[in-house]
Amino acid sequence: MTPLLTLPTALLATLSRFATPTPRNPSQNARLFGGPISSRTRPTAPAGLSAVVIGGGLAGLAAATVLAERGVATTVVEREPTLGGRLASWPVTLPDGTTMLMERGFHAFFRHYYNLRQLMRRWDPELSHLVPLVDYPILGPEGALLRFDRLPKKTPWNVAAVALRGRQWMGLGDLTKVDFKLALAMITTRTDEALGRWDSLTARDYLDGLNFPPKARRMLFNVFAHSFFNPEDEMSASELLAMFRFYFTGNPEGLVFDVMNDPFSTAFIEPWAAYLGSLGVQFRTGVGADSVRRSGMRFETTLGGETVSSDLAVLALEVDGLRKLSGANELFQSSDLHAVNGLTATAPFAVHRLWLDRRPNPDRDPFAGTSGLGRLDNISIYERFEGESRRWSERTGGSVVELHAYGLATPFDDDELKRELRWALDTYYPELAGANVLHDEWLVRQDCPSFPVGSHAKRPTVGTSTPGLALAGDFIRLPFPSALMERAVTSGLMAANHLLEAHAVTPEPIWFQG
Repeated sequence: MTPLLTLPTALLATLSRFATPTPRNPSQNARLFGGPISSRTRPTAPAGLSAVVIGGGLAGLAAATVLAERGVATTVVEREPTLGGRLASWPVTLPDGTTMLMERGFHAFFRHYYNLRQLMRRWDPELSHLVPLVDYPILGPEGALLRFDRLPKKTPWNVAAVALRGRQWMGLGDLTKVDFKLALAMITTRTDEALGRWDSLTARDYLDGLNFPPKARRMLFNVFAHSFFNPEDEMSASELLAMFRFYFTGNPEGLVFDVMNDPFSTAFIEPWAAYLGSLGVQFRTGVGADSVRRSGMRFETTLGGETVSSDLAVLALEVDGLRKLSGANELFQSSDLHAVNGLTATAPFAVHRLWLDRRPNPDRDPFAGTSGLGRLDNISIYERFEGESRRWSERTGGSVVELHAYGLATPFDDDELKRELRWALDTYYPELAGANVLHDEWLVRQDCPSFPVGSHAKRPTVGTSTPGLALAGDFIRLPFPSALMERAVTSGLMAANHLLEAHAVTPEPIWFQG
């Protein structure tokens, strides 16, 4: 699901306005992590070097790409029947017999996701499945609306422009009450060390301390803070500030992003898997790793009745799976095990996709963030940007609408939450009130990482104390701000680089915002 699922967005209003984004060389607006690549490295790994990557999501596939491209015989293990992790799709059958693909929800491909985009260009040099956005809105109660189109891309001008757009909820008197020392941290907090200084506060503590008027806070901050699945009263302020830096104050590409014009599996994951297959990568899907143990200088990974032996290993699992696997094996030394055992999953999220018998008004944005009406966090109108849903809508006159709710307090009643989300949809888009639901899919998951107070310095990095073993995932502590899909991919690239460094193999370039 993710960038960023609750960052408000607007896709192109009509497919006729779609256009292929101009490919961007990341070096124009990004910096190369680690400096120039040493001339003493070699382009390929020693003959016979092998690796197992446990986890077939973005982090694992990214690590497998770098390893395989450098000649490492690589096997990817994925417990689900399909690759992709949180971008995996699966078929569902509608009452009219139509088979469509269901996913975990909308994902935004931000233009400063440099490492993700460089990976995609391996099999799609022109990024032909990405289409650019024009604008996006935040919807609030009583017709409140905030847009982020045509913002300046540099700080502090982008911050000033947003403040001006929020002046309807914040007067001059309110400005005098704002804690500008706290507000300045959004701009000045850049390094990993500086971010760690805020780790004793919750995100709610920080946002409360800003002292913005309630309506201004709701429209300017609440949607953004909620978009990382972590409840404000549990999430560390250091992570919140890192996200502000990554997505807004330090983002040289601006807040508008691109989206995928077809389901992720067909437009993204399957082409990636085909590319890896052309490099000789082997896949073991539908079977999880029961154990990974060190045997001499090699790793022995048990998959049911099969054992895969390798020189290198990457654990690219979600946090619960990683804890379970590490706890059952003597892989880690005490410091590594302590860091892994400190990982937890955050609160659950819910996705409700509705196939309705009518369409919303044509002026509705294809994707909108919402704030202030119950637990609804955003609304997606899928036929406005995805080909499969568009074809169904054209044939039936209906609409494919998806509703999201994040950071849910537990326990909750599924039926009650469904009614609340539908009520909020009908309130925002009254033309859909009374629309019949032809089919619906309901999804609740609790597998996104938490970022609690006090966890910043304790989070694991890609390297471990065990030679030949690396970690990857969107929970990894990186040396620069990153998040969601880009964090997962970057961690996978860095995990592969970490393992290849011992063999003096040329690393994959790692880009980050300048």
